[in-house]
Amino acid sequence: MTRISKDVLISGGGVAGMTAAAAFGSAGFSVLCVDPAPPVTEETADGADLRTTAFLQPSLKVLKDAGLWDRLAPYATELQTMRIVDAGGKTPAPRITRDFNASDLSEQPFGWNLPNWLLRREMVARLTELPNVEFRTGVGTKSVLTRDVEALVTLTDGTRVSAKLLIAADGRNSPVREAVGIGVRTMRYGQKALAFAVTHPEPHHNVSTEIHRSGGPFTLVPLPDRDGKPCSAIVWMEHGPEALRLASMPEAEFNAEMTARSGAIYGPLNLVTRRTVWPIISQIAERFHDERTALIAEAAHVVPPIGAQGLNMSLADTRVLLELSRAAPADIGNDRMLELYNRRRRPEVLARVTGIDMLNRVSMRGEPVARDLRAAGIAGLYSLAPVRKTLMRAGMGVRPV
Repeated sequence: MTRISKDVLISGGGVAGMTAAAAFGSAGFSVLCVDPAPPVTEETADGADLRTTAFLQPSLKVLKDAGLWDRLAPYATELQTMRIVDAGGKTPAPRITRDFNASDLSEQPFGWNLPNWLLRREMVARLTELPNVEFRTGVGTKSVLTRDVEALVTLTDGTRVSAKLLIAADGRNSPVREAVGIGVRTMRYGQKALAFAVTHPEPHHNVSTEIHRSGGPFTLVPLPDRDGKPCSAIVWMEHGPEALRLASMPEAEFNAEMTARSGAIYGPLNLVTRRTVWPIISQIAERFHDERTALIAEAAHVVPPIGAQGLNMSLADTRVLLELSRAAPADIGNDRMLELYNRRRRPEVLARVTGIDMLNRVSMRGEPVARDLRAAGIAGLYSLAPVRKTLMRAGMGVRPV
């Protein structure tokens, strides 16, 4: 049986796990990142993740320090304006539209949008550049034993790893979290999200648009032009049975249905990728640490895809964990460091999970009275400039100044 020693073992090789591997590796730590499934790095391949990720301003430093941004920047679409639309009248037509422009806060856009399958491709390439990082696919975490000085992890290929710090980035059903006995609180909505890409005749002008009616938001996020036509990624949240009905519709009927749901703001929408369906929950771990173990990303928290919060919260986990590790590299993974990580991250994450849960429940409501109250709330919050700017900063994860 092979035994190796590393500063950091990351269980989970998704976007969050690979970002953490690149960040810790770029900081000089020895890293092993493992995942049972090889990353799918082509849009048309089976199992490709057709969702997109909008990296908000605070995440940019994490990506730069990890050596990832230079790879990602050529493919990124700037998000200059966040548009909130209420379409809760008798028809899906927009009745209230409010724009939040990044220029009100800074010279930079709110964020940059990229397809998840492309993120995986470029992140794998970055990890191969780092001599102190090993990325193993087809290998998962079999068992975990922790003690004061190390985490002893047995992998599914029989390798035993001694790590000063074990990072769980292995998803909402995290095997590492279960192995160390950390519980979770889960909120279910009976919702699913469809994710896909479309082209449309009208340009998006780098505006990300969230349309509220019932069932959940219908969000269009800018992508680069495709075959000479403006292109957007869509996340369409609906009650579970309705989402499955939409996913199985013939393409022509689906195009008509989603165009109507969008209020035709960009003209007729044309599906250009397959449709994928994802379950929607909110979830937060009881704590984000255990002996020699830190939870990040969906192992620690899950939120509905509203306001581009999910992966940006995950990168904030990595940023704080790396800051603490670099401040005392000889003590990486000790109890004091991980307790401080939990204190710095969990209260902030809990506040965001709670807020997004409330927003999602409001967005799901379809009764006329609830729709009218939602519309009034959007209009009222926007009309107060200090409140609007505070909401924009909060949405980006920027602390109040």
